[in-house]
Order: sequence, then structure tokens, then C-alpha cells
Amino acid sequence: MIILGLDPGLGTTGWGVIRADGNRLSHVANGQIRTDPSMQLPRRLSHLFGALGEVIRTERPDSAAAEEVLGNTNAQSTLKLGQARGVVLLSAATAGLAIGEYHPSVVKKAVVGTGGADKRQIQAMVGHLLPGVKLAGPDAADALAVAITHAHHLASAHARARRTGVGA
Repeated sequence: MIILGLDPGLGTTGWGVIRADGNRLSHVANGQIRTDPSMQLPRRLSHLFGALGEVIRTERPDSAAAEEVLGNTNAQSTLKLGQARGVVLLSAATAGLAIGEYHPSVVKKAVVGTGGADKRQIQAMVGHLLPGVKLAGPDAADALAVAITHAHHLASAHARARRTGVGA
């Protein structure tokens, strides 16, 4: 299965693609989509939508996963992040992909083992779990961590379904 992980952001959206074959994970591609802060918001969102569409057409994932938005003290920043996340979800949904959504602490715990991990720890573990990966940047590392989390959750759901004979 090919999984697209997404770390939404208006300034920079990270994306990462992995292949999951049972418990074996391998890196396929990763990158970051940047928008120009001098552009009007609708143009930035349109650029993000188009660029993600191109990633999806090129990489042809079977499913996608996105990190949930954490609120912060600046309401305007949170609102803009939420709009970018909406575009990220729309891009994946428009391509017909099933989308998992994960809280940042769930991603950190799945990849590093603790929900309070910092960016350096995430990057180190992504490098360990995907040997030879060359990260396009911290947002791409976060997106790969989201994809890894989704792969683990899908594998657990399939294993549960096999044991119980329900779902899958």
C-alpha cells in the first residue's frame, strides 16, 4: 500500500509518501510545498491545492493521512492553518483517497514513543524507520511521520480484523 502523509501549513505544507508491506515500511518520496506570503490568501490556497494535486497524480497513493490542527494563541494564524488543512483534505478527497486524521501527540507517540517528542526526535526516528531517506525539511519529516502512523494504525486494524473476523 502507498500512503501519503500530510503536514498542513499555509506557509509550508509537508508531504511524504511511503510504501507499507505488512510491517515493512520504505520511503518513496517527500517534499514541501511553499506558498508566497506576499500573495493573497485565495491564491496561496489555490497554489497549495494545485501542487498537492500534482503530488497525488505523480505518486498515486492508495490512502492519505493528515495531521490535525492545534490551536494557538493567535486566532488569525489558527484560522489560516485551518484553511490550509481544509485544502489538504479537499485535495486528497477529490482524488478519491480515504483519509486518516491524527492528533500531533498520537503521531509523536507512534513514531518516537512519547507524545511530547520534539522535531529533532521525529526527524531522527523517521531516518531510523526509513533508512537512507533524504528529508526535504522538517515539514516533510513530519508528513512522513504522519504516513508511518497511518501505516501502523492500518496494520493494527487489519490484524484485529483477522483475529476477530470483523471488518478489514
